[in-house]
Amino acid sequence: MKERVLSLMGFSMQRDRLKTEILSGLTTFITMVYILALMPVMFAPLGSKGFPIESIFTVTALGAIVGTLFMAFIAKRPFGQAPGLTLNVFFVETVCLSLGYPWQFALTAVFVEGLLFIAICMSNMRQLIFEMLPASLKYGIAAGIGFFIAMIGFKNSGLLAEGTIFNHMETLATPASQLFILGIVLTGLFTILRIRGGLLLSIAIVTLVGIPLGVTTMPDRLFTLPPTPVPLFCQFSWDFLLMPDFWVCVLTMLFFDVFDSLGTVVGVMACSGIIRKDGRIPHLRNIMLSDALATSAGACLGCSTVTTYVESATGFAEGGRTGVAALVIALCFTVSLFLAPLFLAIPSAATAPVMIIAGFYLFGVVRHIKLSDPVETMPAFITILLMPVTGSITDGIVFGLFTFIILSFLSRWIIRYKHIR
Repeated sequence: MKERVLSLMGFSMQRDRLKTEILSGLTTFITMVYILALMPVMFAPLGSKGFPIESIFTVTALGAIVGTLFMAFIAKRPFGQAPGLTLNVFFVETVCLSLGYPWQFALTAVFVEGLLFIAICMSNMRQLIFEMLPASLKYGIAAGIGFFIAMIGFKNSGLLAEGTIFNHMETLATPASQLFILGIVLTGLFTILRIRGGLLLSIAIVTLVGIPLGVTTMPDRLFTLPPTPVPLFCQFSWDFLLMPDFWVCVLTMLFFDVFDSLGTVVGVMACSGIIRKDGRIPHLRNIMLSDALATSAGACLGCSTVTTYVESATGFAEGGRTGVAALVIALCFTVSLFLAPLFLAIPSAATAPVMIIAGFYLFGVVRHIKLSDPVETMPAFITILLMPVTGSITDGIVFGLFTFIILSFLSRWIIRYKHIR
């Protein structure tokens, strides 16, 4: 019975280890859980527009649970899902505040965008989009995401201060900075020694050491009842469907959702050695379909676009390969509905080193890029560079692909012209 249930999530008793999958899921969850604290802050400006801020915590957790369960049982891969930060900013800042539309307008756009995404996944368009990416660019995406997630880790650590063009280092004398350095040493050491669960162990040690230093703040209470999600449930308004601005917002969301998800999946799977020799990724259709279903389901619950999280790389680095790890992530988000103060007490100084090690893990795929061919190397380099600089996976992919198309066309045209002469 146990083996049959686990097989529903792609787990094989002969190939996989249950302990590894559990540790992978826990590691990914701990690096993702910050979204529960961040979402109410991001949506706070909409309180004056009638948005029920108190419900956003609950629907964020529910969106993560539903989306990650899709990954567990449909895709059978250890990806975590939750409302995405980039599309949260577009939802709140652009659609609701800059354009002035009600939040029901934005939720309806998210739902429709999810339906279009599902249609793409069910058709050949998904494969066409994937095959547009040359092999070198796929590996460039993986390395770029490595830098991207490492940059997020450094920023979360508090070690970097915002500069006008570049970031600069803050002092290393603060307790948080010292904890972060301790975390880097521990995660690096545990990785070198190949200790199973080393990333999770590092988070636990740094969190405990942070208590006497005042970095880890112990919660006043551990148990809380989540606010009701009912005020946000299926709050759609179909009157906007005939408005041109509505479809501009839908297509913008779709563009970012598709390329952010595709970039994350390609990058993480490439560094895990799961890409086949012909460049194809096993279960790609089901992975993308899980993401698309999560988007529409999340909109029904009342949250912004649910997408695949780049923090899933930490679980892959821990050895997770099946949907069992995704199930663990979903179960942890379920528990977090009632034990949120405990999980939110984990300081960013403890989770940031894990993200940097995951970035290092992703960066290793650069060895597969054909450095002898500038037509393939330059687009990969552009992709790697732009992801951390712009803070956008989509920007890196689009500019890298554009560079590849232009260079390929020009180089072939010049070669043909020389041949004719």
